[in-house]
Amino acid sequence: MTDSAYRVDTISRLAQWRIHNLSSSTYRKSDPFKMGLWNWHLSVEKSKMLLNVKLYPEVSNLTRENPPVASFALRVVSSAGERKALSHPEVIDKRIKTNEDFVWTVEVPLTGKIIIDVEFLDLKALSQDSGEIYSIWEDGSTENQSKVTAVASLGRMLKESIYTDIMINASGGSIGAHRAVLAARSPVFRSMFLHDLKEKELSAINIPDMPLDACQAFLSYIYGDIQNQDFLTHRLALLQAADKYDIADLKDACHLSLLDDIDTKNVLERLQNAYLYQLAELKASCMMYLVKFGKIFEIRDEFSIFMQCADRDLISEVFHEVLSTWKGF
Repeated sequence: MTDSAYRVDTISRLAQWRIHNLSSSTYRKSDPFKMGLWNWHLSVEKSKMLLNVKLYPEVSNLTRENPPVASFALRVVSSAGERKALSHPEVIDKRIKTNEDFVWTVEVPLTGKIIIDVEFLDLKALSQDSGEIYSIWEDGSTENQSKVTAVASLGRMLKESIYTDIMINASGGSIGAHRAVLAARSPVFRSMFLHDLKEKELSAINIPDMPLDACQAFLSYIYGDIQNQDFLTHRLALLQAADKYDIADLKDACHLSLLDDIDTKNVLERLQNAYLYQLAELKASCMMYLVKFGKIFEIRDEFSIFMQCADRDLISEVFHEVLSTWKGF
């Protein structure tokens, strides 16, 4: 069988795969073909009476982190007999990540040469800036494509330690990083590298109070590659690092996230961190949760211990809030 038997021809937003002599109980997968940001595959599996057609993106870092949301029309033509042509209903905004996400089962026996035509109506991706889905073929698609590709490449640089030139020594291990990326994201890192400091001489930055997994999440955020669950797990450590290294967008992200799920188990810790890192909205929300909503009575023992250890100014603010809220009751 020649290489052309697996080749998919493309032009504009159309793709076509011509398959000769596909016998029963046969599986065949096309060569990858480029459409939009992704490489794609078609595959067919033929039994005596059925033909399963699959369309899916090639496995890659981009596909894992930003799988396509595709709209397309698909048609299968058989050259045998009366040249049967079967069309699948248009697929609109389907997220396709694996080879099981789109399967078309053709329940008509097809023989002879088979042609599979795919017309891509639209391809969408997740914007790393806004978190919204956008069409890569709308105006500004070149800019969006550039950003998506650049962010994915930065993530690879960190994950695969591509030409790292500095080590981050955390509690429990070390991670290779890049001076240029750190300096671009943090004025504190930039200042370190511009002056004759210990970190410059040793080509290392020591963060002994940060666990290795939290440090990995911190660097992943800097490189634009953090996963949401990692962010949620390490919010407080990320807040501390954001404040220490003056990364304002990370500090704001932590602040907003910590507002979302205040409860009796975490309110005192968050109140302390809000005071420590000057997060006015979080501090006010914790105060309201404790005092106005009366949750202070549900954690009396914990609150008593907290008041013995907290900063005097914070204690004063808590008492002022209690007196202001309960005055007249």
